[in-house]
Amino acid sequence: MSNPRIEVDLSKIRSNTQTVVGLLKARGIGVTAVTKAVCGHPAIARAMLDGGAAGLAEARLSNVKRLRQAGITGPVTLIRTPMLSQVDDVVQVCEASYNTEIAVIAALAAAALRQNAVHGIILMVEMGDLREGIMPQDLGGMALQVVDMPGVALKGIGANFACLSGLAPTAEKMRALSVLANDVEGQCGPFLQTVSGGNSANLPWAFGARATGRINDLRIGEAILLGVDPITGDQIGGMFRDAFTLFAEVIETDSKSVRPLVNCADHTLARIQLVPDTSETKRIILAIGHQDTDAAGLSMPPGNTLIGATSDHLVIGTKDAALCVGSEMPFNMNYGALMRAMAAPEIQINLRNDRPLPIARDAYGPSKHLTLV
Repeated sequence: MSNPRIEVDLSKIRSNTQTVVGLLKARGIGVTAVTKAVCGHPAIARAMLDGGAAGLAEARLSNVKRLRQAGITGPVTLIRTPMLSQVDDVVQVCEASYNTEIAVIAALAAAALRQNAVHGIILMVEMGDLREGIMPQDLGGMALQVVDMPGVALKGIGANFACLSGLAPTAEKMRALSVLANDVEGQCGPFLQTVSGGNSANLPWAFGARATGRINDLRIGEAILLGVDPITGDQIGGMFRDAFTLFAEVIETDSKSVRPLVNCADHTLARIQLVPDTSETKRIILAIGHQDTDAAGLSMPPGNTLIGATSDHLVIGTKDAALCVGSEMPFNMNYGALMRAMAAPEIQINLRNDRPLPIARDAYGPSKHLTLV
């Protein structure tokens, strides 16, 4: 088979979606499935929708267009603040968008009027992640301006956590967001259809003992795709971690020392992780590198250790005597590695097993589990 490649098990993505949707439904929360990590891959998006996701969310307009060109007609929300240069296209292909700038919202309104449409606006609030968001004290004033604009409709508010600052959502933060939703309705009048509490990092909170308040939506990508809690990296009970497997081909095996023989002026090489120089460990090179994925975000079968990577070579220390030139090595990926690999032009995407699988398992032996029940 072609290498490097990603084997995508659509049945596991569908199963993971069904699990998350079912558990959150019991708490009064719907799921908007985020497809940005898979570059808006239509088959993966359909698996999420088949699993019960209420709609899709994307950060890049090119990915939304890919979804539309593939025939996906359901609601798609742009979750990154639209660029002024793209407002006409945003209105054309997205039912709604997350926004923080009144100038952008005004441009979206003008574009919607030109297209005889109404574009939905969800206002993103800064709740501590320090990425995008309107300061809470300014939210009511901006909401009033949106309500008065023809061409757009205020559909809701949202918040983000555990992205830029790593700040995990707390019950206190979620209560504050619910209060803001009530305050905005009190000031502006219209009912907020969507109060989006965050992303996959919100799942432990969502299944805590306390009430979920006004939160009725979560934007879920990582948990569906990888079956893990983004904060701890623990597997979520009942979900698959191995819906995506990256394969790379061995192009060299040798007995070179794993330790550098001379001093090197490149300070970045100080990050290389060396494996012991023993007769039990051999060194192999695979045809994949930084241009293809995040080497630090790869995990592999036991007995193999990352030595280092360059733009197009991955160097591994292994105790597997059977590995030879032409052999394949499978890798699990974290979210960062998955995003880069799915976008890499040299990596082939293979879809398989498009049928239900009832029982989740680990890809490479036992692991910790995060049980959200």
